[in-house]
Order: sequence, then C-alpha cells, then structure tokens
Amino acid sequence: MTQSPELFSPRLWDGIKSGMEKGWSGLIWLLKILVPISFLTALLVHFGVIYRLDFLLTPAMNWLGLPPSAALVLVIGLFTGIYGTVAALSVMVFSMDHMILMAVFTLISHNLIQESIVQGNSGINPFVAAAFRLIMAFVVTFVCAKIMGVTQDLGSAVVMDSLGKTGPFVPMLQNWGMGTAKLALQIFCIIMPLMVLLELAKIFNIIQMITRLFSPVVTFLGLDRSCGMLWLTAAVFGLAYGSAVIVEETRANQYDKEALTKLHLSIGVNHAMIEDPILFLPLGIPPFWLWIPRLIAAIGVTYLFSAFSFARRLYAKRACHKKIRNN
Repeated sequence: MTQSPELFSPRLWDGIKSGMEKGWSGLIWLLKILVPISFLTALLVHFGVIYRLDFLLTPAMNWLGLPPSAALVLVIGLFTGIYGTVAALSVMVFSMDHMILMAVFTLISHNLIQESIVQGNSGINPFVAAAFRLIMAFVVTFVCAKIMGVTQDLGSAVVMDSLGKTGPFVPMLQNWGMGTAKLALQIFCIIMPLMVLLELAKIFNIIQMITRLFSPVVTFLGLDRSCGMLWLTAAVFGLAYGSAVIVEETRANQYDKEALTKLHLSIGVNHAMIEDPILFLPLGIPPFWLWIPRLIAAIGVTYLFSAFSFARRLYAKRACHKKIRNN
C-alpha cells in the first residue's frame, strides 16, 4: 500500500534534515583529523624529512625483492596515500614487477595514520589497526613477490634530482591550502548525499533491502551480515571518504564486538576498491594485481579470525568444564 503525501513529505524532510546534520557533524570531525595531519605531512615533504625516513623500510626491501630506493616510495605512501605513491613513481624508474609490488603494498598500507584514527573511532584500537595493516602489507607483498619470482635489482631505480628538493615555502603553503580545500569539498560532496540517503533508507526501511542484497557477498567475505552497509561504504568510498558514515553508524547502532573487529580487519586490508586501484592503471600495472591480492587477503583474514575465535571459545568451554568436573 502506498503512503499518502501527508505522511510521506514530513518523513522525507525529516530524513533530509537528519542526514545533513549528521553529514555536517561528520565532516567537521574528519577535518579535525585531516587538516593537521595533512599539514604536518606537507611540512615533512617540503623540508625533505620524509625522504630521510626511508631507512625505516630499507632493511625489509631485500626481503620483499625490492631495491633500496623503493623504500622511499613506500614511506611516501604510508604518509601521503595513493596520490603520493603515484607521484613518486612518475619520477622514478622501476621495473614493472617492482611497481606491482609497491602498488600492492601501498594499496593496503596507504595513509596509515589518518585512516587508523578513523578505524579507532569506529570499533578497533587505532594502534592495532595500524600495526595489522602494516604487517599485512609486508605479508601480502612478500607472497606476491614469491609468486611472481621477483628478484632484487639494485640498479633498477633512478631518482630524479627534483624529488625531495626544498622549494619556496609560501607556494607550498598555497598548494597545500588549495589541495586541502579541494579534498574537503570532495568529501563534503560525498558525505552529505550519502548521509541523507542513509537516513532516508532507514526511515523508509530500505536499509534492510540493501543489506539483504549484499548479504551473499558479505557472507562470502566471512563477515557478519549486520555489517553489510559498513563494508559497502568502505569498499566503495574508502576509509577517508567514508569515515563519517562508518563512525556515525558504529556510534548509533550496537554491533557485535567480534563482528566489528572482523569488519575492520577486512576493510583495513581491502577498501576503496574503485578509486585507489584505478589510479595505478595509467602506470601500466595489470588490473589483476591491483584488485585480487587484497581481496584474497581480506577473505583469508576474516576466516582465520573466525577460526581462531571458535578455537578460543572451545578451549575456554573445555577448561571451564574441566574445572567444574575437578571441583
């Protein structure tokens, strides 16, 4: 039965108003994280500090089958995200195999600080989230290197002279301001309509239909069906653009702690499945390596976590039974 306009219009406007309020609140919350972290990163890049941090990863490059100069690209990705990695690769010369491995690593561990804070505000310890993503980046990249048979080539990369060279401060500040404002506008244009649609979906009971629609995919990934909307938001928009929605939803609804932990482990490895991999395509990297390794790793992580949780519960149950029997 269709609803009368008298009942439909107030609910429609209530949903729009509520969604815009939540979207604005989420945007302000995100900017409090985005602006200082991006400004600090811009300073690190401008003064060349970030280019001196490659020693943190250089010892691991041989283990990953990468040349030492690849550490610079990975450090940039950890601090600045996918755009920084693509920018660095555009002025450095690597073999295709090495670029594939760096893309895999960065797709998992990019923008680590900001996105870990987002995860920390929506159900998981931020330090655990950051450490887990970093470990998974090394593990998945290592496995891919072994599958591909990549060997380290010490002379495979040449850094351009302009990379990491300090320029005028004011133009850098202007570029940072314009870039941050553009990013904030992009996030605003995503968050506001998304939050409005989400509120309308709740009011008109569409959210259940969407959750059911994606429930087979969510189940296949080893996740709880109640987390379907959160997973979809992270998969499509990522942890940065989708942060306001993810944080708001986890605060407004009671999610099972174990289900939420599995979700964060999964989306920590595999999120932003559309935009981020596409950015690497102009470099000629095969699509298979941009999408499949992360997806397989995310599925493996959730099933391993479920198996570990089941074993832990079984052990606790047996220990309790044994204790009762002995008494």
